[in-house]
Amino acid sequence: MTVTQSKPASLAGVAALDRAIAILDAFATADRSLSLAEIAARTGLYKSTILRLANSLLRGQLLERLDDGRYRVGPATFRLGALYQRSVVAIDILLPIMRDLAERSWESVAFYVRSGDVRTCLYRVESKHPIRYTIREGDVLPLLAGSGGRVLAAFSGQPGEPYETIRKTYHCLSVGDRDPETAGVSAPVFGPGRTLLGALTLSGPSTRVDAAFLQRMKKPLLEAAARATRAFGEDVSMLEEAARKVEAEGSESLRLA
Repeated sequence: MTVTQSKPASLAGVAALDRAIAILDAFATADRSLSLAEIAARTGLYKSTILRLANSLLRGQLLERLDDGRYRVGPATFRLGALYQRSVVAIDILLPIMRDLAERSWESVAFYVRSGDVRTCLYRVESKHPIRYTIREGDVLPLLAGSGGRVLAAFSGQPGEPYETIRKTYHCLSVGDRDPETAGVSAPVFGPGRTLLGALTLSGPSTRVDAAFLQRMKKPLLEAAARATRAFGEDVSMLEEAARKVEAEGSESLRLA
């Protein structure tokens, strides 16, 4: 006689929850709806499993089934998103990420937001070096100068170059752009619906923070921007892809050197 040991109910329940989460995660920002076949292709789950779990998600209004049989995320997700946004305090998300980046680079890290035709330093973590580029929280700087301002302008729709390139690469590196003695590299941080929240900037005196140093810090900066964007509830695939491209470009440069 063969004895089949069944999984404990708690483990089976966790597996079902993981699969239900995978179904919701199958929806990307650009998707208005998905067919059963599309969900199956993206999750790797059997259609019968998806249908069974979808019934629970439909009852909880986390999914909706349209007249043509396709699925879209349901109204309960909007309510959960609103609850999350109300519970999130930007400083609690950004400061730990900024401190990690400052610790790794030993340089100053700031978070800028756009205020009309200028930008404001909202948060700042100072460099560990005694000689440093000093900007205080609340300081107002030009929008169309410096890497942070140019990132804000680019993702606010500023036409032409260098803004087209910034939108493609998701970062901007500048040496002596706003101030001949300073240099920095910046990347955007997004919120739900790909709303631009601000620019994360690593900067310092150009005597120490030169172009080579900034090239090395592009990937950590993009990874930090992705961490912040994920914590604010937005898809980070574009920032992760930008970080991979930067890493590949660096490896190719080393190979050719």
